[in-house]
Amino acid sequence: MATQNDGVMDPDNLFREENFTDQKMGAIRKLIPVKADGSEDGERKVMFFGSAQVMTPMGAMPLNFALEGDTIGAAAEDFAVKAAIAVEQAAKELETMRREQASQIVMPGQSGGNMGGSGRGGIIT
Repeated sequence: MATQNDGVMDPDNLFREENFTDQKMGAIRKLIPVKADGSEDGERKVMFFGSAQVMTPMGAMPLNFALEGDTIGAAAEDFAVKAAIAVEQAAKELETMRREQASQIVMPGQSGGNMGGSGRGGIIT
C-alpha cells in the first residue's frame, strides 16, 4: 500500500487486530485503535470488517466489507446484510468484466488487422 508517507508507518494511526469466526459464514476483523506506546486509544473508534468467499466458475473470490456496530455482536448481526451487498456488487463487477472480455473477441472475417496472412492460414507463399 503506497501512502503519502513514503513507506513510513504512521505511529498516530495504529490498530491492534483481533479475528473472530463462526467457521461457516466468514470472519470478522476487529481493529482497535492504539497509541504509539501500544496502549488503547479511546479517542478513536473501533472498526469492524467482514470477509467471506463466494464460489465462481473461476474459483473462490474473496469479499471484504465494512461492518456497523460498536461490539462484536452488533458487527456479527450486520454480517449477513453486508455480505449480501458485497455478493451483489461482485456479481455486477464479474458481469462487467465478462462483457468487456466478450467485446474483445475478434471473429474470423472481421476487420481489425492483418495477421500477416493472405487468407490461407497466415502463411505467405
